[in-house]
Amino acid sequence: MRQITKLPEQLFSEDRRINLYFLHETFKAITEIVSLRLKQNLKIDVPLSGGMWGGSFLVADKTGKARTNVVRLYNIVSMPQNSPLEDSSLFEQFMETYHQTARQTFKTHGLDFVDPKWGEPIPYTNKIKPTTTLQMWDASERVKFHRAFFVWNSAPWEESIVYDAVRNIKVIKELLDLNQRPAKKESSELKFLLQDVMIIYFTLRPVLTPDFAEHAEPIVKELFDHFLKGLHSEEVIEEQFHHVYSNALVYGYEEALSDHYKRDGLDIQQVEDWPVEKINWVPQSLRETLCPYLRNTFLNFRTNLDQEKAGSPSVQT
Repeated sequence: MRQITKLPEQLFSEDRRINLYFLHETFKAITEIVSLRLKQNLKIDVPLSGGMWGGSFLVADKTGKARTNVVRLYNIVSMPQNSPLEDSSLFEQFMETYHQTARQTFKTHGLDFVDPKWGEPIPYTNKIKPTTTLQMWDASERVKFHRAFFVWNSAPWEESIVYDAVRNIKVIKELLDLNQRPAKKESSELKFLLQDVMIIYFTLRPVLTPDFAEHAEPIVKELFDHFLKGLHSEEVIEEQFHHVYSNALVYGYEEALSDHYKRDGLDIQQVEDWPVEKINWVPQSLRETLCPYLRNTFLNFRTNLDQEKAGSPSVQT
């Protein structure tokens, strides 16, 4: 029997801030519990892997506690291809099982995820087997929603995150393409864009070229500081958008990944057309650098939590 990740006893601190290490562990456990329930209830063996999606862990202190109020919970789940889930009726039952498992799990922490909607294909994912989503809203209104991304190929969480960065670069390039005049958008949309700019930067930081990293670091740091203080001013959001646009950050992100994939005949600007077996695939040259870096982010949270509990000085992350 597969071992289930231990669910944390507490997700929120006394000041109602969420611990993002515990959230990551909760997402991992949910996928493992769902896999077990599919086997028990539907007699299908479907191994799943998952964890936190996005960069909310960027705003965590050294023990994983969020330094800002996180109200949107995102995770990513990898599913095997050529499995029983290819059957549409079983996929519906899988989504229902995932919703019920997530709802039961988070209810112990005061959240109540209701009104699930699933099946929306995500842009810039594989044309044959696109990534889909499940979204649920929190009836307790402690957070806004929980959104899960389901990707069609088994892979460790870290590899799914790197692969998804390829898609996310295409998303932000819609507004950051220097060949197009900067678009006029609502500040809420620009704020999501700026969040993704930071997420991609920190996800890819170990493989960014030295010149680009030197160029991008002060820009991202300024943006990060604004988010920590609470980025609410439309004027500041607009100013930060034009700063990111004019400094061509999206091209540095493309440069960091392009050659690694090109060696295997894959064009990151055409990720939708990749063969289905290349979904969630990461070249070894990226895997050996980025995967330990992403994994160690959460291992450091765990180490610091253990040392804090034992009364020892925490290590720096």
